[in-house]
Amino acid sequence: MGVELNHTIVWCRDRRVSADFFAAIYGLPEPVDLFHFRVVKLAHGVSLDFAEKDGPVAPQHYAMLVDESTFDAVLSRIEARGLTYWADPMRTRAGEINRNDDGRGLYFEDPDGHVLEALTVPYGGFTRKDEG
Repeated sequence: MGVELNHTIVWCRDRRVSADFFAAIYGLPEPVDLFHFRVVKLAHGVSLDFAEKDGPVAPQHYAMLVDESTFDAVLSRIEARGLTYWADPMRTRAGEINRNDDGRGLYFEDPDGHVLEALTVPYGGFTRKDEG
């Protein structure tokens, strides 16, 4: 079977706000509550499990590989909400997308300051078929 990511916890101040934001931007089904998590289901059986924590939330980076039509929809939803997005992770090129590796990519922040990314081609051209 190899090693596959099954889930990861996304720490946040309000699990409902953060999980629902993520699902809405990426066009995913409504998150479900499971124990003290709000779960967003992704492809390949992977999930992001949003959990509340007291105190500051350390910003993390979550990059989602999407197809071209999903990228267009994500960008449209970001613009409709009036959110700032950037072409680069340092957030110096506001209102732009990148075209790295002949794909498209952008970065934006969620309600807790996590840097979310949508990209259409894996950076460096790596794909599952390259696993060996």
